Amino acid sequence: MKILAENKKAFFDYDFMEKYEAGLVLLGPEVKSIKIGRININAAFVSLRGNELFLINCNIPPYQANNMPGNYDPERYRKLLVTSQEIKYLTGKLAQKGLTLVPIKVYTKKSKIKLEFGLGKSKRKVNKRQDLKNRDIQRDTERSLQDY
Repeated sequence: MKILAENKKAFFDYDFMEKYEAGLVLLGPEVKSIKIGRININAAFVSLRGNELFLINCNIPPYQANNMPGNYDPERYRKLLVTSQEIKYLTGKLAQKGLTLVPIKVYTKKSKIKLEFGLGKSKRKVNKRQDLKNRDIQRDTERSLQDY
């Protein structure tokens, strides 16, 4: 499993309750572009439209700009391949206040490109400060243990 893109800020901004794996519906040149690591999911989010999940605001630049069709949109909506049972479950969960679907990472699994996204709740500012404080304490303790 090779990780192609990761949204590290998502762990700072959200508390994840559950994680899911989904396939992506992509064009051929998009697959080549993703496999060389040219994908950005930092501003992306997962949205429920009708009875389907879509990855929105994910930027995949063209593999070879001269060979791409003129109407190629690098930020088009990309359909996620999940089971209907998961969609029904997520529909009920998203009806609850404050829960969102956030992409976490893009990776390959048996030559297929997969997206891991999580059902998360946004952290409050106080929680973020506490996380920063805990991280600093952890870093200081590791430094002091290295000196021994």
